[in-house]
Amino acid sequence: MTRFDEFKTSVKGKNITVIGIGISNLPLIRFLAENGANVKACDKRERDALGEICAELEAAGVELSLGDAYLSDIDGDIIFKTPGMRFDTPELLAAKARGASVTSEMEVFFDVCPSHIIAVTGSDGKTTTTTLIYNIMTEAGYKTWLGGNIGTPLLTSAGEMKNDDWVILELSSFQLHTMRKSPEIAVITNISPNHLNVHKGYGEYISAKENIMLYQNENDVLVVNADNELTAQIGREAAGEARYFSRRGKAFVYLDGETIKRCGTAVLNIHDIKIPGMYNVENYMAAIAAVYGLAGDDAVRRVAESFGGVEHRVELVRRLDGVRYYNSSIDSSPNRTINTLSVFDQKVIMIAGGADKGIKYDEIGPAIKEKVKTLILIGATAPLIEDAYRRTGDKSVRIIHARSYEDAVNTARSEAEDGDIVILSPASTSFDMFKNFEERGRLFKRLVNELK
Repeated sequence: MTRFDEFKTSVKGKNITVIGIGISNLPLIRFLAENGANVKACDKRERDALGEICAELEAAGVELSLGDAYLSDIDGDIIFKTPGMRFDTPELLAAKARGASVTSEMEVFFDVCPSHIIAVTGSDGKTTTTTLIYNIMTEAGYKTWLGGNIGTPLLTSAGEMKNDDWVILELSSFQLHTMRKSPEIAVITNISPNHLNVHKGYGEYISAKENIMLYQNENDVLVVNADNELTAQIGREAAGEARYFSRRGKAFVYLDGETIKRCGTAVLNIHDIKIPGMYNVENYMAAIAAVYGLAGDDAVRRVAESFGGVEHRVELVRRLDGVRYYNSSIDSSPNRTINTLSVFDQKVIMIAGGADKGIKYDEIGPAIKEKVKTLILIGATAPLIEDAYRRTGDKSVRIIHARSYEDAVNTARSEAEDGDIVILSPASTSFDMFKNFEERGRLFKRLVNELK
């Protein structure tokens, strides 16, 4: 009997609470109910907001706890928390004190997965790096699975996985925070302040990221950015092999002029990479280090020449009247926006702003001064971004405050001239107006595509 079969058998008759009725937990809720568990699903949203899924779950025997009091009576043998919920939420601690086991979909997946795992985390670049590794490994002929913070939840598919398959995961700090297992190949792209509205401080955020390698052994591999002070230090603590990548100096994978080299051997010319930006060169270097010994260099080159990028990441939406419109809704921090602006060799019209997650905006001011000609601001962080720019003393950037996304897109259209670039790069989270950055990006794309 496989570990997954044991898990299936173990849930029968158990009282199991799942917190969060979203994309990542729905397959889990259905799976548990189908395998004989007594399931309660909890969500802060009311029935009207959740829609038809409520009737479907109730028909399957799932009890629902919805609305503001959704955590008031959580209990059971096992509680699956949603990734963004802190482990020390009082209701979870109380349930644990009563004997409940608190876990997550990803923690259980690591317990039952029979396949090899490569996992990627970082403040920036983790989705693209994860996708690159997945594409390279697939191109090299492996049976691969993509999941974690990207793609489809994988726990319910673990029964289909084989020992020689490869699972490629993107892991957020929220998913890693309570992990007690590490992948055999771990990648940390970089670390900079992020999600400080959820983590109690920068130190806790760093510790969560470090969990990706904390339980590795001497046979495992850690890939880290030598140019980032924090990841370079983490690399020195590796239990197994540490593979560094660097744009600034020689490393396991490094940039030599316009060529990415691995241990002195040329692997890829950066002009063959279809997606723009030097930070994507770094993403390729991380991926090349991760797949070393598994995939050949021709697989890397074939992916570089064909891969057009991940949605919402400097995604070209449309050309209209000589103006290019880009969607980079993933840019939920100042550092991401700074990296995005570095892609362009001209000043842009930028739409920015959103929800505040407790991080500083100081560094975005000089980037706006250097790379932006018109700044259209919206949302709670609009004054923080404007203040960061004003403190540079520069007065060349035209600043406009928009009332809505429709207003922001229409304003960008009226400001733009032939040859200009308009980009959505919020430098903030989306939770003031949207469920997630994908919803924000899709609205922006719809509005741009509706322009006459």
